Amino acid sequence: MKNYHAVDSTIIKELKEIVGDHYAVNDADRLEAYKTDEEANPKYHHLPEAVVYPETTEQVAAIMKLANKYIIPVTPRSGGTGLAGGAIPVLGGIVLAFDRMNKILKLDPDNLFVRVQAGVQTIDIQNAAKEEGLMYAGDPCSVDAGCEIGGNVSTNAGGNKAVRYGTTRQQVYSVQVVTAAGEIVEFGARLKKKSTGYAMEQLIIGAEGTLGIVTEITLKLQPLPKYTSDLLAVFTNLDNALSVPNKILKEGVCPMSLEFMDTSCIQLCKKNLKVDLPDADKENVVYVIITIDGLTEDEIDQKMEKVDLICSQMGAIDMLMADQDRIWRARRDIAEATRIESLVFYAEDIVVPVDQISVLIKKLTEFENKYSIRTMTAAHIGDGNIHVHAMQCDTPNAIWNQKLDDFHNDLYHFVYSIGGKLSGEHGIGSKKIKEMKLFTDPIEMKYMKRVKKVFDPNLILNPGKIFLFEE
Repeated sequence: MKNYHAVDSTIIKELKEIVGDHYAVNDADRLEAYKTDEEANPKYHHLPEAVVYPETTEQVAAIMKLANKYIIPVTPRSGGTGLAGGAIPVLGGIVLAFDRMNKILKLDPDNLFVRVQAGVQTIDIQNAAKEEGLMYAGDPCSVDAGCEIGGNVSTNAGGNKAVRYGTTRQQVYSVQVVTAAGEIVEFGARLKKKSTGYAMEQLIIGAEGTLGIVTEITLKLQPLPKYTSDLLAVFTNLDNALSVPNKILKEGVCPMSLEFMDTSCIQLCKKNLKVDLPDADKENVVYVIITIDGLTEDEIDQKMEKVDLICSQMGAIDMLMADQDRIWRARRDIAEATRIESLVFYAEDIVVPVDQISVLIKKLTEFENKYSIRTMTAAHIGDGNIHVHAMQCDTPNAIWNQKLDDFHNDLYHFVYSIGGKLSGEHGIGSKKIKEMKLFTDPIEMKYMKRVKKVFDPNLILNPGKIFLFEE
């Protein structure tokens, strides 16, 4: 493991000269708040040595020049809503917090784009666009928890609208990046198409802050759908429920959202969120939530008739309008419902081919019984992204951590056997490094590490994430 310079009083003084006395801190109380993101398991917690709050890209560049000079690790942090440990300073050093870089710099409704700083909350971008009759299509479930656009870009966040509009990378025109050496560069451009060398912005997106620090982003905006309708289809047959997405798509209907909740998820949300959920007490009940949009009410009606017919043919026991206050709140707040039940839980983010979702969910029941681990599952079934929450409940820490390792060993081997991957949108972070090494082709890993070394030869950019260097 690489040796890093400690953040001593001399470094703190230099950091304060860059950002101001109040915006570079190292007192114990302030550091404690940055030892984790949304992860409650102390196994993954690490304290930083300093937290710095820059206000401009130029300040970020000056901080990186300092860190590169002294060889100090830097962990960028946006909203702290991550679930993979990507914002945890596993090797100490400096946490770079974007609290002050929270401005919407330009919103152009005529040309359908917005320029923002990395610390802007995603919900603020959505609301600003909506005021102009537009939509920012990035919609991770953590939006209500205060996720920020810099974190969305760093993990290539997906969310509820990804089946229609794609993940965060499909929403980005360009990114302003500060390199490990403190250079400022713009990758990408506000263009419909571009074949001018490598797509560097696409390399930065999803790199979890390990190749450069994103400080500003130019995002695409979409026309706000004139009419939308949400349908909840209730099933008691899993295979029938999970055959719905492809049948809808084959009928030429492209939903904005296609979401799934299993029996445990429904019942836990009803109990802990105090939400009245239909048919929640039925055995083997599962939900498919479908959002349709259109230019006219007639178009919506035609699409909903097709969807309704498909769900009926597949044996839905109930179909009703999925209102925001009940159904969508439950789907968005599954992490909150889980945390009330079990403060410590492991939020899986596996992704498999859409046709393999049913196979995986059935296998999950087998693993749950094998290891006596209680789980709940929700999914973006339009794109195969499965979120399994494994709950510690009353299991002692040592036993829980071993159970979780054994559970993961079986789960991830099975996921890869059916063509899946470790993460669909949360990233690898610090929590899945061992699995990343185990399941990644050695040649692919070799080239990933070479790319990292080109961008960050001193290994100071969010080290201890995605993979490790054995030095």
